[in-house]
Amino acid sequence: MKLLRKLLFPFSILYGWITGFRNFLYHHGILESREYKTPLVCVGNLSVGGTGKSPMIEYLISFLKDDYRIAVLSRGYKRETNGFLEVSENHTAIQVGDEPLQFKKKYPEVTVAVCADRRTGIEKLQEQADVILLDDAFQHRKVKAALTILLTPFHDLFIEDYMLPAGNLREPRSGSKRADCLVVTKCPPRVPYAKLQEIELRMPMYQHQKLYFSTIGYASQLFNASESLPLKYLQDKPFTLVTGIADPSPLVGFLTESNFSFTHEKFPDHHNFSLTEIEKLKQKEIIITTEKDFMRLQSTIEKFAMYYLPIETVILKEQATFFEDFVRKSIDKKRLG
Repeated sequence: MKLLRKLLFPFSILYGWITGFRNFLYHHGILESREYKTPLVCVGNLSVGGTGKSPMIEYLISFLKDDYRIAVLSRGYKRETNGFLEVSENHTAIQVGDEPLQFKKKYPEVTVAVCADRRTGIEKLQEQADVILLDDAFQHRKVKAALTILLTPFHDLFIEDYMLPAGNLREPRSGSKRADCLVVTKCPPRVPYAKLQEIELRMPMYQHQKLYFSTIGYASQLFNASESLPLKYLQDKPFTLVTGIADPSPLVGFLTESNFSFTHEKFPDHHNFSLTEIEKLKQKEIIITTEKDFMRLQSTIEKFAMYYLPIETVILKEQATFFEDFVRKSIDKKRLG
């Protein structure tokens, strides 16, 4: 443990006690966790930072949307609006948040809304949806989900982390017990099976839980608002990679392994780009960015060689059917009472 972590560890103990006591109050019914007749599917994590929540929400949408009316509820992180707001394709990331706008543009037939008060949001959505997907709501104990999916990244497992501020955990590791299934995300594409077995043995699983593994899939096409190009278009063209996400390392690794020539402009997660930064970016000949960052940049950098590379969650091949069946059964069990 590094010196700084040692110095901060007493504060982590205090924070862990506070969050643990809060969970105790909900667990024993002293604080109310409200149920709804509409099935809620909660996607979240124990840690701050990127664990792949947005790609997981999109994965759930993709295989559920043909059988159910889907609504997605997010708090709309860093938006400049308040209260409940149903997202339209004409909104901007500043108005509704980058991830909700991304969901709406990719799946226009799906209802997407933002509301910091999840109870209010659910009450407004439940009559128009068969299933409501709750984005980043694992710590939102005021509502009780029919299915809770906890994500933890392969290279930063929660079992190896510490409470804030010494580490990145929002609540104690024991909070994982509330999840119905755990998904280890961002696994390397060719991860040895023995490594997956090692993680499975180390993970604190309970009888009611299931464990799955996923990796990141990259598209073969680049996109912007008006066109698409094959990824190989970049093969002999130096470009600037611009990221404002918590963990860009998988994308950087993919582009490096693909032998592309690029420089990387790295910004904090959900970064709102300043006018000065925008002007500097406009000097770049070609910009490649993430889909989430594109939602924030497209309204300020127009008519420019800027493209995003979509990603998707890929449940490891032998597990995909089991995962999807598990999700559907959990939803139908709640719907049918």
